[in-house]
Amino acid sequence: MVDPQTSSLGTSPDDVQFRFRDDEPVDHAQVTVDAFLEQSNSSAVRIEPGDDAQALIPHLDRIALVEVNFPVYGDGRGYSAARTLREAGYTGELRAVGDVLIDQLSNMRRCGFDSFAPDTPLDEADAKAAFERWPQHYQAGADTLRTIAQLRHE
Repeated sequence: MVDPQTSSLGTSPDDVQFRFRDDEPVDHAQVTVDAFLEQSNSSAVRIEPGDDAQALIPHLDRIALVEVNFPVYGDGRGYSAARTLREAGYTGELRAVGDVLIDQLSNMRRCGFDSFAPDTPLDEADAKAAFERWPQHYQAGADTLRTIAQLRHE
């Protein structure tokens, strides 16, 4: 995963507006969690609200892309799904799709998202400011940033 503090905003040829990875984007359709669990040839899955991200944990080694859908601004279940997967060791691309807004970007990155495909394109200058707004954090995240408490004791 590329550190958002040291990289510029990336773009991708598909619907992905911002991508913080060096590997090739996955270019095939994603399947639902239920469909993914019933087959062995898919390497991309889409998590909808209400899906259990923990069901994917035994299969993380074959997943190249997980899309997490945010159908409406107030639905935060995708944050939990992202953090669950990252804490379980998932290192593939984790993409936030749907109603992704500027004020969510920083927290989404902290939960482990490394690419973003918002329904409505975001202003790149505003997005860059959002990613850089809070360089220190009180709470630990799925990222490798040290908390303010840890920094105080260095």
